[in-house]
Amino acid sequence: MHPRHPEIDPQLLSETDEQRQLRTVLRDFYTEASGPEDVRKHLATPRGYDEVLWTRLAGEIGVHGLAVPEEYGGSGYTFAELAVALEESGRALYCAPLLPTVALAAHALLHSGDRDACERYLPRIADGTLTATVAGFDAGESEEPGDPAVTAEQGGSGWVLRGQADFVLDGAGADLILVRAQTPAGARLFACEPTPDTCLRTARRVLDETRRQALVEFRGAPATAVGTAEATGDTVSATLDTGRAALAAEQVGGSGHALDATVEFTAQRHQFGRPIGSFQAVKHRLADVLVALEAARSASAYASACAAVGSPQLPVAASAAAVVCSETFRLATAEYVQLHGGIGFTWEHPAHLYVRRARSSEVLFGTADRHRTRLAELIGLSTRSAA
Repeated sequence: MHPRHPEIDPQLLSETDEQRQLRTVLRDFYTEASGPEDVRKHLATPRGYDEVLWTRLAGEIGVHGLAVPEEYGGSGYTFAELAVALEESGRALYCAPLLPTVALAAHALLHSGDRDACERYLPRIADGTLTATVAGFDAGESEEPGDPAVTAEQGGSGWVLRGQADFVLDGAGADLILVRAQTPAGARLFACEPTPDTCLRTARRVLDETRRQALVEFRGAPATAVGTAEATGDTVSATLDTGRAALAAEQVGGSGHALDATVEFTAQRHQFGRPIGSFQAVKHRLADVLVALEAARSASAYASACAAVGSPQLPVAASAAAVVCSETFRLATAEYVQLHGGIGFTWEHPAHLYVRRARSSEVLFGTADRHRTRLAELIGLSTRSAA
């Protein structure tokens, strides 16, 4: 049960008619144009996704601009509407870089409060002509001091970046990278449009091929400062928590697909003259997944509502959602494989794609244990926090 906070309208936790309509449109869209075989086919392409579909999603449905203000070319809705789109993309295992572009980079620009940067990049994010990502943001939360991964120095014509950031989401293909880098005066946020001569990008081989990652090496890459030095820490933290809320919505969608597909299969597969779904042991396992999924929906909805209104409770809500939704997705995909029997273990079946997404997502913005520790600190239960 979620704590009540005066800044969160209870109605924000319920789906509106517009959100239901958006969900229906997107589910039909993904069913028609981005099924498991489509995902497999596009994973083999250089960019890793269907660029025509990406353009349609931005132009015909307007997903990319849902949470972008109208003054920057968006629809002027909130993160709550974007969360619906992310949930449906997670359900379909959509392999385009929605998470880094519309959840991370777009919100980093908005959180920075830099109007020039927003005017320069957000309209192109909203219309689908610009893909973007973030790099070095996890360094802002690192507990281990050490040499900064990316540094920025002022040259004759402006700022240049040096150093490297690893496992950057869509790092090999993104048109824009928002980088947290160290300057002599402290950390700053920079916008870098990478070019081959100043930025070496090497794709990493990762467990989840539907979410590409890369090592990005900055070799004197030109960059523009975004926002103020004083606001950098808050911008990075808010962006990461928004990303966690976005990832939680994706995980709810993937868990929902896993449960629905498993229920359908157990109703069709017969043993001893009856559907295996009628066996009590199978019912109990499916019921456990359903209970976990409802808890995940609740945690995700609260995190999305906090992100939508800029609530100070977002850090707590985002970490709670990260724990609950990650564990639910892992459980749902494990049962997806197990209850499909022998076919569930084959490469031909889509279950393994969801298992890979689940296992990679649970460490994307911090492990469950790390989030539990963070929650303890945020609510005053940690001895380290008290000290």
